[in-house]
Amino acid sequence: MKKIIAISSVALLAAGCSNMSNTEQRTLSGASIGAAAGAVGTAIFHGNPIWGAVGGAAVGAASGYVYDAYEKEKQAQYNQGFKAGQTSGSSSGSSTTSK
Repeated sequence: MKKIIAISSVALLAAGCSNMSNTEQRTLSGASIGAAAGAVGTAIFHGNPIWGAVGGAAVGAASGYVYDAYEKEKQAQYNQGFKAGQTSGSSSGSSTTSK
C-alpha cells in the first residue's frame, strides 16, 4: 500500500510541474532543495526542522530565481552574438571562390 501511495504521489507531482515555465520550475526546484537541506541541517544541529525547512525554502526559492535570471541573461547574450555573426557574415558576401 505504501508503494502505491509513493508512486501515485510522484506521478502527480511530475504531472503538476509539466505546464510550468522555466522560471517557475527553477524557483520551485530551489525551494524544495532548500527546504530539504534546511530541515536536515537543523535536525543535525538539534534545532526545529520546521523552521529550518521554512528558511531553507525561502533561500532556495530566491536562489532558484536568481539562477533563472542568470540563465536568461546568458541566453540573451548568446542570441545577440549569434545575430551579430549572421549579419556580419552575410554583408561581406561569399568568401569562397571557385577555381
